[in-house]
Amino acid sequence: MRDGHHAVRHNLGAEQLRAYAEAANAAFVPVVEVGHGNGLGASSLQVGQARLADDEMLAIAREALTYSKLGVFLLPGWATLRDIKNAIAYGVDVIRIGTHCTEADLAERHLGFLRDRDVEAHGVLLMSHMATPDGLAEECARLVRFGASGVGILDSSGHYLPADVTERIRAIKATVDVPVMFHGHNNLGMAVANSIAAAEAGADILDACARGFGAGAGNTQLEVLVPVLERLGFRTDIDLYRLLDAADVAERELMPAPPTIDSVSVVSGLAGVFSGFKNRVLDISAREGVDPRDVFFELGRRQAIAGQEDLILDVALALRRSEPGREFDRLRQ
Repeated sequence: MRDGHHAVRHNLGAEQLRAYAEAANAAFVPVVEVGHGNGLGASSLQVGQARLADDEMLAIAREALTYSKLGVFLLPGWATLRDIKNAIAYGVDVIRIGTHCTEADLAERHLGFLRDRDVEAHGVLLMSHMATPDGLAEECARLVRFGASGVGILDSSGHYLPADVTERIRAIKATVDVPVMFHGHNNLGMAVANSIAAAEAGADILDACARGFGAGAGNTQLEVLVPVLERLGFRTDIDLYRLLDAADVAERELMPAPPTIDSVSVVSGLAGVFSGFKNRVLDISAREGVDPRDVFFELGRRQAIAGQEDLILDVALALRRSEPGREFDRLRQ
């Protein structure tokens, strides 16, 4: 219920949150992550204003989650230590600190603060396709030194193929002695396959969403991933029938329709651009009269990352003034 917020422009209401939290709890999902798509403190004009304040979302989820742990995500620069203290006061069990894949140092203060308060804190690296396997392993080692009790990588743009994931998870597992996480997106239709590759390479934690409810083309589908893992011999302790019920609740209550791999999502994955940019790219491209596919490929060329939403308008205006069309062909040349 955090990444999915991107898909509905951060517009989930109280009853929607409560309905899914109760269903996921009944299915024994180990951790349910709640909040604005960009995490604690992120509700803003720049990245989207949420219908509910952080306090409301945390209170609703905490009441509903009697078995499942309550998780939250935050990005340094959006969330402050005040936001973290507030989340702890609401009884959050797991806090994830996200940074760009080469900037783990930005999480040092937050992880140290949580370590000193004995709160389970994970450091996770966004846009991880932009770094080498060894580079990611080094950044994860830094996160552990800062106090992370778990580390991981996000395929924020749905760019990976299974071999990419295997190589990176193995490198991280060989470097750290804490649980390792993988978070997949489905832009190229590889989210479940990539998550299985992560598990087989030794990942301990896999992110997934009911009906794939997430940014862009969506995340790994939870109700598909769990039975596939079980068939492969990985024990999840999640109740399959109740999980399928929770997926039905998610489709009925949380989203207009399940995420699909549309043409723009494919281009976002190929270009390696943050999936959460999709709605903003579509809005600005329509307004400026440019092809959103060209915008995505140019954003990829500029190596845009989450938090640089203002760059979308700059790219659209630049494309409007230039020869239109087929940025992908130009990039290949």
